[in-house]
Amino acid sequence: MKLTDIIRYSAVGCILLISFILLIDRWFSDQASSRIFESTQATPTRSIGLVLGTSKYIARSLNPYYQFRIDAAKQLYKEGKVDILLLSGDNAHRSYNEPWTMKRDLLKSGIPEQDIVLDYAGFRTLDSVVRAKSVFDANHFVIITQRFHCERALFIADRNQIDAICLAVPEPKGWAGLKIRTREVLARIKALIDVYILDMKPKFAGPKEPIETEPLELEGPHRPS
Repeated sequence: MKLTDIIRYSAVGCILLISFILLIDRWFSDQASSRIFESTQATPTRSIGLVLGTSKYIARSLNPYYQFRIDAAKQLYKEGKVDILLLSGDNAHRSYNEPWTMKRDLLKSGIPEQDIVLDYAGFRTLDSVVRAKSVFDANHFVIITQRFHCERALFIADRNQIDAICLAVPEPKGWAGLKIRTREVLARIKALIDVYILDMKPKFAGPKEPIETEPLELEGPHRPS
């Protein structure tokens, strides 16, 4: 085979691969669009708000992804859109504890401690979303995170028969936002593999810790469990 043929076939293969990846990325966005809300006022009521964790600081600077999620969680609670905030994140070691960091900031803003529940085993999005149901008996909740993250979290929820919606909070623009968004494309491919091929489960499955809430009449789009 001539070198020109190798180059031509390689170029076609790259184009097809990139097109396939972009198609998957677009599909993730489309399948979740009706369940994503852009403001606290527009977000339907749910008993529980699931806040997905991330580090509070990046290179000693406040992480805007973190701050936007915390601000939205406060607002949802204060507007009466949720009764309980389930804070799920990584608890890698004593000096890095995402759930406790979120709890501390919410307590400072006046959220009562009895309305905050911690999930220390939310090591990744799949763990956080699936454990909300399997460990905390939450099957109708609103996820609080950035829109690109909402789309993947709702895909995972849907494939685990979980009725979830999402409040999409703001996300940084510019180079930092572009890097995160590029990484998200690969995370979506991995999510497909985890769900459809590997049938991945949370790293830690239990024990059960049901969240007691008052029954609410659900608003907005939902699927029966």
